[in-house]
Amino acid sequence: MVAINNIRYATTRAVPTQKESLRPQTHYDLFPSSLPSGAPPSGSFHINPVSLRKEFLQLQAKAHPDRHQGIDKAKAEAASARINDAYRTLLNPLARARYLLSLRGVEMSEDESIAGSTSDSGEGMDADLLMEVMEVREEIEAAGSKEEVEGMKAENNERKKASEDRLDELFRAGDIDAAKRETVRLGYWVNVGTALADWEKIGDGRVSEHD
Repeated sequence: MVAINNIRYATTRAVPTQKESLRPQTHYDLFPSSLPSGAPPSGSFHINPVSLRKEFLQLQAKAHPDRHQGIDKAKAEAASARINDAYRTLLNPLARARYLLSLRGVEMSEDESIAGSTSDSGEGMDADLLMEVMEVREEIEAAGSKEEVEGMKAENNERKKASEDRLDELFRAGDIDAAKRETVRLGYWVNVGTALADWEKIGDGRVSEHD
């Protein structure tokens, strides 16, 4: 249960223990029902989106500003924003990975994780990964039908799943350096997914014009 007057302590108890009061709150603490084990390594990197959304809606209903007045309304607005930010971050695997890295003192910008390199040329990247990404992008550019793109989407979803499974292993093991590298990899596959979605928006029309 999240109290508006004390959202810092997302706990099922009305009064936090001394240990809880000294521990910095994380996004995971806001969702004790759907994420009872907390963040890795005690909990899993994987999250059940259905359970998370259910608890999110319950929390937002309690924190809705229209249910409060005066100073409590301002607190409710802040609580609602806090809950919303935590939900969006945890729901997205790439944002979740970046957040978990930040909890361990590793700051990784959105641009860095999406671009996945330290320079436009790909300097600092794994050479095999760079080659694989380039090949996939060439395949997208050469795609001539929705069926081809659907197949590419299925393959890319498998890549993202494998990357998320690997992140689960790495965060549980506490291998933060490897987790950062895997977050870069996941960022590339997310980017490929965006490219595939863009093809679906404009590519089929482009192909039809040349039929």
